[in-house]
Amino acid sequence: MNILNIMGKVKEMQSKLKEAQDELKNITATAEAGAGMVKATVNGKKQVIKIEVDNDIVKPEDKEVMQDLIVAAINKAIEEVDEKAAAHMQKITGGIMPDIPGLDFSKFGL
Repeated sequence: MNILNIMGKVKEMQSKLKEAQDELKNITATAEAGAGMVKATVNGKKQVIKIEVDNDIVKPEDKEVMQDLIVAAINKAIEEVDEKAAAHMQKITGGIMPDIPGLDFSKFGL
């Protein structure tokens, strides 16, 4: 195998990984706590997409705003921890992984 063939395979793999990651937003899971009084729905990209709170534990007029704020806070925390984890992995793997333009090893958790 020559280097051009290898690079072509790497680009093809990267494209397939990107496509698979883009499709993760369509996978969802819902879990509950407090005997169903609070429910959270998350997509495959680790983003909270919906919070449901039972009327018995909150004033109905505050419910929708509270649910939106909870979603926003959780998603912000996830983004920040992803950035910190990426920086940590870069520090750990710096100099080990080759710097190939267009190849993003963060998709592999590196």
